Amino acid sequence: MTEIESLPTSFVNLAAEFYLPLASSIAAMASNSKQPLVIGVNGAQGTGKSTLSLVLEQSLKHDHQLHSAIISIDDIYLTRRERDILAKQIHPLLKTRGVPGTHDVSMGINLIQQLKNQHPTQLPTFNKAIDDRTKENQWIQHHTPVDVIIFEGWCVGAQPQSTKDIVEPCNSLEQSEDPDAIWRNFANQQLAGPYKELFELIDFLVMLKAPNFECVYNWRSTQENKLRDKSSDQQNHSIMNDQQIKKFIMHYERITHWMLSEMPQRADCLLELNPDHNITKSSYLNAND
Repeated sequence: MTEIESLPTSFVNLAAEFYLPLASSIAAMASNSKQPLVIGVNGAQGTGKSTLSLVLEQSLKHDHQLHSAIISIDDIYLTRRERDILAKQIHPLLKTRGVPGTHDVSMGINLIQQLKNQHPTQLPTFNKAIDDRTKENQWIQHHTPVDVIIFEGWCVGAQPQSTKDIVEPCNSLEQSEDPDAIWRNFANQQLAGPYKELFELIDFLVMLKAPNFECVYNWRSTQENKLRDKSSDQQNHSIMNDQQIKKFIMHYERITHWMLSEMPQRADCLLELNPDHNITKSSYLNAND
């Protein structure tokens, strides 16, 4: 795992102290569950959601003999065409993937329900380099019955804000491109409606908490640079430069600030990161977990 993710050897100690105990807790819960357990993994851009999910999957398999499936909320983004339609019908900012309202929530619910019912499932994938969902023949075939479903994503488990808290713009993007708050109200309404149904499927919520939003920007920039290095020249047209990243991350800023404020008090497991990207503390809502 360390070699695959190009992580420093110190990651082994990180996994032993924080990730593997979490996997053991999940395994204990799964053994007492009549249906596959749904684990939500929340974290802002660059916090390590994908890595944590992979470690949990491997630990559950090798250490606990449990089968898992990973669903990323990024992989159920609406297609570019679908977002173009939303942008024309509701607000231009919905062309950009990210906020609630730009995912296919019904698809997410159906995928989780199929896995919970032990049905063979095709897991979609989204190619960020071309900003579009891949063709179905490239989706992941999942035939093995699962014990645990790991559902990860930047806004997984998010709750809506109070309407009065959305009135004032939180950054220059909202001020200049959403002066009437149509876009941010739409996203908030999505959290209160369709996304609520999706997130209610989560049995246990894990939060990777960034120390502040500035770190989120820096980590997202690093993530984009890695994507640029891995992609071919033909794909690079949708990979962002620093100025584009700064504008892009503004789309996520409001909900990220809100989650950093309210989610730590209710997350079943809270993993706190420092600016160096290291986890410094873990806490469980139920101390017996």
